[in-house]
Amino acid sequence: MMLRAYLAILLLGVGAFCTGQAAELQYEEIRFGSVAMDTPAVMHHRLTPLTEYLTQELGRPVVLKLSADMKEAISAVARGEVELAYLTPVAYLRTRTLSNSQLVAKMVTQGKGSFQLMIVVRDDSSINSVAQLDGKSFAFGDPAALLQKAAVVGAGVSLEKLGKQVFIGHYDNIARAVMRGFYDAGILKDTTALDWQDKGLRIIHASPQLPPYNITASSKVDKLLLEKMQKAFLKLDIENPKHRAVIKALDNDYDGFAATNDAEYDVVRGLIAPFDKAR
Repeated sequence: MMLRAYLAILLLGVGAFCTGQAAELQYEEIRFGSVAMDTPAVMHHRLTPLTEYLTQELGRPVVLKLSADMKEAISAVARGEVELAYLTPVAYLRTRTLSNSQLVAKMVTQGKGSFQLMIVVRDDSSINSVAQLDGKSFAFGDPAALLQKAAVVGAGVSLEKLGKQVFIGHYDNIARAVMRGFYDAGILKDTTALDWQDKGLRIIHASPQLPPYNITASSKVDKLLLEKMQKAFLKLDIENPKHRAVIKALDNDYDGFAATNDAEYDVVRGLIAPFDKAR
């Protein structure tokens, strides 16, 4: 009897230990990073609904680990310091080169899974083509936004031949500055450029269709978890009020997420290649 009782206690202990181990693995944190598109407080506000949703869907706590700048965000993914990250197209390509990172999903904006960058001037400007931009002042957004510069060069414009070049942040800042005549031309995302077409701006060049912001996973994420992550993102439905709140918190222009693959980013590789060669 005593032997049977001892064995029963031993088995219970082993069972509890195994259950504890399983629980520990089940509740291991998934760290979520992001490029610094806003202040840390604003990025927390934008991403928290998404991490809460993912916590429920994946059955593991998803916690934010934000980076101070794009370089740090790229490094965090490449070194496996975060399992997931919200990245720009160029940031994804950098992590892919450094560590063979994995795409999870791409953003969908106003029903489209791609976007264009557009060069704009005032309606009454004498500039009718990119060939006339030599010596003209030009407004960019962020100095770190390589794709904006690459799209201008891809349009056949030499950055060295432009006149004064300024970096003034958000696309709306660029639109207002060009509209008020502070600068001769500027570069805008398609949604902003089209919004301002009836407000005094004119589009003189549009880039090829470009892949949008995306969700990238570290190369250390295994196939099973990657598939669960992809399923969770693709499940988000703009028609579902709870899901809509998650999507719109990230960006009010977003409609959700779509499947993507590395080949979609070849167009960006081509645009930034001259800059990579020059480094």
